[in-house]
Amino acid sequence: MLGDDIPPCELNKAPRTGMHFGYPYCHGDDILDPEFGEGRQCSDFVRPVQNLGPHVAPLGVKFYTGDQFPAEYKNQVLIAEHGSWNRTNKIGYRVTMVTLNEDGEATSYAPFIDGWLQGEEAWGRPVDVLVMPDGALLVSDDGAGVIYRVTYED
Repeated sequence: MLGDDIPPCELNKAPRTGMHFGYPYCHGDDILDPEFGEGRQCSDFVRPVQNLGPHVAPLGVKFYTGDQFPAEYKNQVLIAEHGSWNRTNKIGYRVTMVTLNEDGEATSYAPFIDGWLQGEEAWGRPVDVLVMPDGALLVSDDGAGVIYRVTYED
């Protein structure tokens, strides 16, 4: 409840146990919590790989491991953003992709599939993404009560 535009949701990388990403003391890269952050510094915590939109509610996160989509999608992060409920203007309601370089560092964050949010009206809410054996994607939507199969054709 810090406002419409903060804190960002975030994508974290946990290659070992015991890592601390800041919550509830610090949010995103450098937003000290006004209630719990006193006496803390955000630099004491592991920084996110990528800040996401504020209040997008990232629920399902998967690496694309299939072969159906072009090579540039391989091993990139797909995120089902369920969508905001407590913002003046809604955001999320989409599937995004975080592109990683060879070192696992994020180089971009962009919509992969959108359209569930039309103005301020959401007709669907993505929950999770599943990579199928043939490389297609399944996207579950608990707003519309359906599962979409997403394929790639040249």
